[in-house]
Amino acid sequence: MMINSGDVAFVIISSMLVFFMTPGLGLFYAGMVRRKNVINTLMSVVFCCGLATVMWFAFGYSLSFGEDVGGLGIIGNLSNAFFNGVSATDPGAYVTTIPGALFAIFQLMFCIITPAILVGSLSGRMKFSALFIFVAIWLLLVYYPLAHMVWGLGGFIAGLGAVDFAGGNVIHISSGISGLVACIILGSRKGFGIKDYHPHNIPMFFIGGAILWVGWFAFNGGSALGANGLAVQAVGNTMIASAAAMLSWMLIETVLYKKVTVMGAMTGAIIGLVAITPGSGYVPFGAALVIGALVSPICFFFITKVKQKFGYDDALDAFGCHGIGGIWGGIATGLFAQSSINPVAQWNGLFFGDTKLFVAQIMAVCISVIYSAVMTAIIMLVLKKVMTIRVSPEEESLGLDISEHSESAYPAFSGIDQ
Repeated sequence: MMINSGDVAFVIISSMLVFFMTPGLGLFYAGMVRRKNVINTLMSVVFCCGLATVMWFAFGYSLSFGEDVGGLGIIGNLSNAFFNGVSATDPGAYVTTIPGALFAIFQLMFCIITPAILVGSLSGRMKFSALFIFVAIWLLLVYYPLAHMVWGLGGFIAGLGAVDFAGGNVIHISSGISGLVACIILGSRKGFGIKDYHPHNIPMFFIGGAILWVGWFAFNGGSALGANGLAVQAVGNTMIASAAAMLSWMLIETVLYKKVTVMGAMTGAIIGLVAITPGSGYVPFGAALVIGALVSPICFFFITKVKQKFGYDDALDAFGCHGIGGIWGGIATGLFAQSSINPVAQWNGLFFGDTKLFVAQIMAVCISVIYSAVMTAIIMLVLKKVMTIRVSPEEESLGLDISEHSESAYPAFSGIDQ
């Protein structure tokens, strides 16, 4: 096993771009909220960069990718705590051409953005101190075990034969399902279902979405862990699926509303990126077109119909976009994957003549959904018992920028927000 300088450079750059996605997500989310909650929204995303990094270095990487405990495939041990035995010059157990430490750093970027996605469901009413504690416990009890089950050596879900190239289960399903459960337990925003909530800054939303879109090439392409043909496959699939999903969403808006919107087009692109994530290194280019084209009507239905029907306040649609998009992506991988593209997939997908991978993908999705939902419910219910997790109605009306942070994004603004 020899270190390849080209692969090292590729993964370092990919890590930087994926890290930049989290501040981009902050702008994406902040553009959608009211002016009085912009600072809180940015802070709720960016603090994950600090907290997740320190936890990952101390014990998160070891619990996720360390030696399996008890042969159960659920969690790793602490043998790599504080990056013990993680070399900056030699490959580790998971890579052959880049240093083990670089693999750990690249995986850290996924760990950072996952809880940042989740917090979008809780926007506008959760105390920041409670959110901080929730994210720390959630990483420990949800993210690390799922990462180990899906990607760790001896992981339970990996042992089923299921595949997840860049985080459909670990990132999107976990954050989306957890966001749904957490927002239900937390309760709706004041006036939800009675009055409309309008985005305060669509250009900010657009800039954040553009940053996410660019970063996603590194998100998926970098998961090849080398500058090689598999990275090219993942990048090509990423572009095709996002473009197809954007056009599909625009078509839906045209048919239903006779107009297309910037928010709709960018939302379509993002959910296309979500849907292709688990299969980006497994499916052919043509399948990416189908996966992207179909994810938009699926997510559109959940965001506009299911959410309204059941009345849950998934404020920034983390569940509708990431949860549902991730579920579809995982299933679609079982339909379209080809082991000739990536031999990590032991079998071809259902449309290429085999049922085993499809069944494994369904099982993996179900396990991820149930595990994330149950653990998040336990965390939220315990926190609700031992501390105040929600701001007061007066603080919510004032806005969390002032009540939680004593800052204002627009200090000159004195009008009534929509």
